[in-house]
Formats: sequence, C-alpha cells, structure tokens
Amino acid sequence: MKQALIRRLHKNFEDYVQVQEGVEFWFARDLQNLLGYTEWRNFLKVIEKARESCKKANNPVLDHFVDANKSIPVPKGGEKFIEDILLTRYACYLIAQNGDPRKEEIAFAQSYFAVQTRKQEIIEDHILLAERLKARKQLKDSEKELSRNIYERGVDESGFARIRSK
Repeated sequence: MKQALIRRLHKNFEDYVQVQEGVEFWFARDLQNLLGYTEWRNFLKVIEKARESCKKANNPVLDHFVDANKSIPVPKGGEKFIEDILLTRYACYLIAQNGDPRKEEIAFAQSYFAVQTRKQEIIEDHILLAERLKARKQLKDSEKELSRNIYERGVDESGFARIRSK
C-alpha cells in the first residue's frame, strides 16, 4: 500500500470524528467515502453485516449504530434530509472487518484498527501496572509503619511474629 494513501486515510479518519457529550462517533456517509464505497446501498450491506457481528458478540447494537437524519444542501438554497447512521469506533471497526478487503481503503482500515486496538491494550496494561505498583508501595509503607509501631511498643520477637502472621 502506498505511503501517501496510508497518511491520507489515517488523517481523514481522525478528521471526520465528531464528539457529542464526550462520546466520539462518525457519520456512516462520511465513512462510506473514506472506505471507497461509491453507493450507499452497497455500503448498507456492509453495515448490516457489522450490526450482525455486533449482535453476535453480545454488544448492544443500538449503542454502536444509531440511526439519524442529516440535512444536505440542494440547488437554489434548499436542503434535503437523508438517512445516516452514527457509528462508534467499535462500529467502524466492525464495518472495516466486514468490508471488501480488495479495496485498499478497507485493507488500511483493518490494519489501522488492529494497531489502534493493540495501542489501547498497551495503555490499559500500563495503567494496571502503575496501579499495581502504587498499591505495592502503599503496602510496603503500611508494613514499615506497622513494624515501627510494634518495635516502639517493646514487643519481643515471638510477639512480633504472631502479630505479623495475623
């Protein structure tokens, strides 16, 4: 795959993200163009497969695929409402996985989401490790304080051992 295409697609995907009440989403009609689909009806077939994948994975479909209407300008200053779908990042991932891999854009999206998923896993692992290290430090400090208090109270070694084992 050409580097110029990769850079363009990556930038475009992130450029089309919308955020509402802290939730990021993409419009399906924008994603349709990014993934190289020229006809809405063909892209809807891919969306339906993605919805089915979402359902089979026991995820609430309506949380990831939200039907919406969108206005588009028409000649002479009017506007027309067309159907669209609000998609979460997970929905976009499922669409990429169910798209035609012969399309360069779909192939890119599949690898993009694989990389993004791995990045997220690494971040989550790092956060868990940091929390674990913080808890270990707190335990170490508590153990040190307990030992100091026991020693200051003049407890002998056998008493110290009994307290520590409890």
